[in-house]
Amino acid sequence: MKQFSIILILMFVFSLVAKPNQKQSKKPKVEAIPNRLIDYGEFKKIVNRSEGERETHRLTEDQFLKMMSEEGVVVLDARSENRYRLLHIKGAINLPFTEFTKDSLAGVIPEPKSKILIYCNNNFEGNEQAFAAKSPAASLNLSTYNSLKAYGYTNIYELGPLLDVNQTKLPLVSEPKESAPNSN
Repeated sequence: MKQFSIILILMFVFSLVAKPNQKQSKKPKVEAIPNRLIDYGEFKKIVNRSEGERETHRLTEDQFLKMMSEEGVVVLDARSENRYRLLHIKGAINLPFTEFTKDSLAGVIPEPKSKILIYCNNNFEGNEQAFAAKSPAASLNLSTYNSLKAYGYTNIYELGPLLDVNQTKLPLVSEPKESAPNSN
């Protein structure tokens, strides 16, 4: 009888201790704020689906240079227009990431199966004005790659290494600033 009482007391004590822990592990339910134009769940799916493919689509400097010469390839620079004008890969088309829409992308990349080469600030060093480095997790290549996927583009390649602007084999050019109109 004594053992039975001890077992009951232990079970009772255990149930008291266990219940607060169970309550602590439950997360409060957060109500979603509806917005049909924002879909975080789909964004996560795209990122997860792209993870393995993206790594196999990262190119060395020589691979990037060779692929640039293929017919129909689009070299896309998604940096700001100001940074693009300071220094960019010759032949690259500038469409700032903030300007990505279905129509603006179709204007520069009409075919979703077009081969697209991308690069960003974090691919070059030696000119902080033109290529200001972002936090590694905020690298523009990551956002650009996944956004292009979200818009249905399927053939995306990215420059992989960090290159010195003074030593790269990639042809870099700048564009003159637009001059202000004369006030004569």
